[in-house]
Amino acid sequence: MKPRVNRFNPKRQLLRLSASELEQVKALAGKVRYGGNPEHKRNPGDFGLTPPSGPGLGKSLCDAVQVFSHAAALSYLREGLRRGLVSAHRQGAWPQLIWSVTEEGQALEAQLENADTGQYHGYPMPASDPLAAEVIRRWRETG
Repeated sequence: MKPRVNRFNPKRQLLRLSASELEQVKALAGKVRYGGNPEHKRNPGDFGLTPPSGPGLGKSLCDAVQVFSHAAALSYLREGLRRGLVSAHRQGAWPQLIWSVTEEGQALEAQLENADTGQYHGYPMPASDPLAAEVIRRWRETG
C-alpha cells in the first residue's frame, strides 16, 4: 500500500471573529468534549482508546508533540476556543475545526466528530501544512 501523500484542504481557513462571535465561541469552551482517535496515538495513555492493529500511514501522532493525557488534549481544545481559532464551517453551534498551539510551539488541529455532543479529535499539524504558520501567528496575537 502506498503511503498517503499529504494534501491539505485549501478550504480550511481561520475565521476572523467579531467581539460578539468571539463571546459565543468562548462559551463553547465549557461544553466541548475531547474523544480522541486511536490512529493519532502510538500510546493511548488515559484516552481510553485501543490503538489500531495497523495504524494508518500518514497519520500525525499526538505522541510526537507530548500530548499523552486526555486533560492536556482537552485543555488545548478549550484554549483554541477561548482564543477564537476556529473555522468558518460549522455544524450547528460547533466549528468544524479548532486550532491551538502547544507550549513548544507546535500547531494542533482538532476536527469535530460529533456535532450533537461537541466532541472532537485532534492531531499535530505537519510543518509542511501552509496553515500551520498562520495558526501559530494568530495564537501569538491572541495570547
